Amino acid sequence: FPNVLYEADPKFLARKKSDYPEVNKVYEDYKQSQAVWLVRVMEDGQDRLVALSTVCTHLGCTPNWLEAEQKFKCPCHGSGYYKDGVNFEGPTPRPLERFRIFQDATGNIVVDKAKKYRQDLGEWNQNESFLTMS
Repeated sequence: FPNVLYEADPKFLARKKSDYPEVNKVYEDYKQSQAVWLVRVMEDGQDRLVALSTVCTHLGCTPNWLEAEQKFKCPCHGSGYYKDGVNFEGPTPRPLERFRIFQDATGNIVVDKAKKYRQDLGEWNQNESFLTMS
């Protein structure tokens, strides 16, 4: 038998910019299917859409978005993250990772999970670590 590993494509289409109308909102549409939250945040004076990994940087659990408390909270060990993915409580050593996000030629938003950006390495302001919304 051939020694072949079949993996899902790390890129997926995440609709259009108009499908994310609210600023400071967490969109959970792809949490289950792609392990990604799309979050529209105001950051560095810009309206941005970011693709956050749903994997806790402590031990790899999946935090939950708690709308009433406006935070991500890991049910296993209590790690907490702000809406933008920055850690602020619990044992987690660093912020959530972000994935590459961009628009294709037809205006579709594409998330590429093959490329990750880490805040602690100064990568969150790199091109394609966010999508400018306005």
